[in-house]
Amino acid sequence: MNKMKKFFRSLVLDNPVFGLFLGTCSTLAITTNLNNAFGMGVSVIVILTLSNVLISAIRKITPDEIRIPVYIVVIATLVKSVELLIKAYTPELDTALGVFIPLIVVNCIILGRAEAYASKNGILASAKDGIMMGLAYTLSLTVMSLIRQIVATGTLSLSNPFNNVVLFNISLFAKEFTISMFSQPVGAFLTFALLAAAVAAYRISVEDKAKKEAK
Repeated sequence: MNKMKKFFRSLVLDNPVFGLFLGTCSTLAITTNLNNAFGMGVSVIVILTLSNVLISAIRKITPDEIRIPVYIVVIATLVKSVELLIKAYTPELDTALGVFIPLIVVNCIILGRAEAYASKNGILASAKDGIMMGLAYTLSLTVMSLIRQIVATGTLSLSNPFNNVVLFNISLFAKEFTISMFSQPVGAFLTFALLAAAVAAYRISVEDKAKKEAK
């Protein structure tokens, strides 16, 4: 199996949102457009990678009795730093993401990878894990945002978060054919259910193929 195929399979099968069902609250809430998806995705990649690196670096000197509080302090510090940067340089993105940036502190993906991986592995391996999980999370947000934005508005658009200049705005079909429900919570749940089912079906096919090859 080539590296690209392994990389793709890892993003799908180990996907934290549709495979492990972590971080679903923010996913359902903010995936109305690509701007929100990329903004949250980049924030999570940065925080997840840095938290994994820092927690891996201090894992041998952190007592087991207080390791979870220590992890939370590290994550909270990183989240606050990213939140302040977003407020300073991309205020419109800060308004769009709202409370979900500070809530990254309790995002199951961040704390889960800290406990399950970074606390048991070296710095480089933990950094790689953080980047991969962050990319998988960003992929989930992007796919959901693409579906919801296109179906709800009939257009596909993206703006520069730093100056709000529109990078592209493509009209795909007339407004009469849009389904506005997909911009609402019910549309988020429906999109999530369909994508989670697709990932589950792919996982089953991969497992069945592996069993046949093993025989």
